[in-house]
Amino acid sequence: MKSIFKNSKISILLLAICFSFTACDEDDDFMTSDDVMETPDPTDDVVESNTIADFVVANENYSSLLAALEATGLTSTFTGDDVYTVFAPDNDAFAAFLDENGFDALEDVPTDVLTQVLLNHVQMGEIMSSDLSTGYIESMSTAGPDGENLSMYINTENGVVINGVSTVETADVEVDNGVIHAVSDVIGLPNVVTFALADPTFDTLVAALTREDSYTFVSTLQASDSPAPFTVFAPTNTAFGDLLTELELEELGDLDADTLATVLSYHVLIDMNVTSDELEDGIVVTSLQGEDFTINLGDTATITDANGRTSTIIATDVQATNGVIHAIDTVILPTL
Repeated sequence: MKSIFKNSKISILLLAICFSFTACDEDDDFMTSDDVMETPDPTDDVVESNTIADFVVANENYSSLLAALEATGLTSTFTGDDVYTVFAPDNDAFAAFLDENGFDALEDVPTDVLTQVLLNHVQMGEIMSSDLSTGYIESMSTAGPDGENLSMYINTENGVVINGVSTVETADVEVDNGVIHAVSDVIGLPNVVTFALADPTFDTLVAALTREDSYTFVSTLQASDSPAPFTVFAPTNTAFGDLLTELELEELGDLDADTLATVLSYHVLIDMNVTSDELEDGIVVTSLQGEDFTINLGDTATITDANGRTSTIIATDVQATNGVIHAIDTVILPTL
């Protein structure tokens, strides 16, 4: 069983019934490469090649990206024959990234961190803007637990927005070994909260997590060490709507804070990053809340909660730095 959003995982699932996979229209939403970037003329005798690395060298507005590539030893990666798609941040994007993360200069960023940040802007193969659709793709960053490749959430409802933080401003700059899309911001390394906030499929979950009277789940799920990594079974908006109907409640606010905290913590496993290929039929797992639930495999993967209610896992393997998310179609309930 592998994820529908990861080439290396088996599809069950995350956000499949809720995503609208609509290809973006590069003519309507993007500037052309000629508006912003200068691509070396392949007919010029001086230019022997026009690789991704050559493009970055030729454009002064990408000097910070060039410096980052050189500092991490990645320049040579983008000069060969292998084909890549690169979401390229400009100098302003790097300046903002340094400021937001408390660094005075690029050289202050630890090399291993900078390497993973850069790889989080890269996918293998050529992905044109018309090939992008709302959903998840896999980046080349291996900053996930045990070296898992990180996911990237692509939203094409209004242009192309990545992880809710970076917008494609110029699309489809074709070079010899791939394609470059200029982006507005550096795409940082995501934790599980990043994807919950970025993906509108989880708007109700976010509302539950951030309720003023709620347990501080957001800060907990942003942790980079124990009790991380987390495995989160994330209910969709529809799942929460169905729960309110089942409990004969009008709105989420009608659930008292203690009950809400108990329910939310029942969806989280701690100190484990359980991907779809590691799930076993009949496995019983203990939640952060303290009670168990059972996972069964078959034509679909399901969870049976403490009350005998069943939820179907509809999308899997959205990988963050501190855990993995699997989407479910029904809120599971502990003993209340």
